[in-house]
Amino acid sequence: MHRTQTRRVSVEEHRDKVRGLLAPLRTPDRVERLPLLAALGRGLAAGITAPLDLPPFANSQMDGFALRSADVPDGGAELRVVAPVPAGAAPAELAPGTAAPIMTGAMLPPGADAVVPVEQAVPDSFPPPGQPATVRLPAAPAGNFVRDAGSDLRAGEPALAAGTFLGPAQLGLLAALGFTEVPVHRALAILLVTTGDEVVEPGSPLGPGKIYDSNGTLLEASMRQAGLAVTRTGISTDRPEELAALLRRHAPAVDLIVTTGGVSKGAYEVVRQAMDGHDVEFAPVAMQPGGPQGIGSFDGVPVLGFPGNPVSCLVSFEMFLRPVLSELFGSPAPRPVVRARLAEPLASPPGKHQVRRGTLGPDGTVRLEGGAGSHLVHALAHSNVLIQVPEGTAALAAGAEVEVWML
Repeated sequence: MHRTQTRRVSVEEHRDKVRGLLAPLRTPDRVERLPLLAALGRGLAAGITAPLDLPPFANSQMDGFALRSADVPDGGAELRVVAPVPAGAAPAELAPGTAAPIMTGAMLPPGADAVVPVEQAVPDSFPPPGQPATVRLPAAPAGNFVRDAGSDLRAGEPALAAGTFLGPAQLGLLAALGFTEVPVHRALAILLVTTGDEVVEPGSPLGPGKIYDSNGTLLEASMRQAGLAVTRTGISTDRPEELAALLRRHAPAVDLIVTTGGVSKGAYEVVRQAMDGHDVEFAPVAMQPGGPQGIGSFDGVPVLGFPGNPVSCLVSFEMFLRPVLSELFGSPAPRPVVRARLAEPLASPPGKHQVRRGTLGPDGTVRLEGGAGSHLVHALAHSNVLIQVPEGTAALAAGAEVEVWML
């Protein structure tokens, strides 16, 4: 039998349960090595140590003249121009009393320790290659416009920690270090099941008492954006034996089952009924929206039961599944968290963590979008943040500082 818990658990307690449910999926056999671009959006499965210095050699930060700083006194000096140093060349040692035209990123010649930008030279241009020339340069301290070897990262230092989300910047670093592939956590395969006799697919005739399914699209889009591999079965009826058969058919091929609807205390809660005989717990969470939650396993496969209202199921994903996946597998990237000031007052129910939808403006104030109702999809679509109102906060005045999660 499934278990029904009457004690209301906190958001943190339920998130801990979700973490415990999914932690066993973080196993060595679920690590794969992928080419860098194929790893975009994945989580790094092992720490990376730099095999070389970045940059690997001292190089010029500017187009200019490489020189020995000791050759130029405070008043400047006239130096003989030698062969230029293009990027990618291995230059000869710079003789005393000479200056070498050098391009941005080119290796600093041995003996040189500074670069003067070409616009500070007299004349302020490079002489034609191969023609005898001199240039007057101002004094420059050692290290002037020079990028030292290892100034970004030294060989043997940690480059990226295990669990890092691999975006373009992280992949660019790995490429700069010479890597062609990287160990990542395999994307989780999710079975997403929408339930309810009242729910019909968009595009179908909408009969009396029927509503179009927004949950499937809302959650699948969120999951795919988070890098998950999603299988949708279509809408399941309110017949528990049919739902159980559907889950049993798909369970062997997935890592996690997520259902929407059928987890409250009503008379026709199909997910509760279909979980009879399985290790699943249904408990109220002290959160609005998204209070009713189910968690456990079905035929040994982890299962999460989200509420049926569209805002509730999205908030459940953002509050529980997304942050746990980020923590355990490095993907998706955590939601950016910022502080903002309310543009208007709000009230929050006693004993609950409230999640309101809002729009954060460029002035750092956040405006509420719609009310607290869990059916307000239009308000959700016009929001760019989730406003976090902690349990125990009954009301906040306009101008109060709040934590918001960027969507």
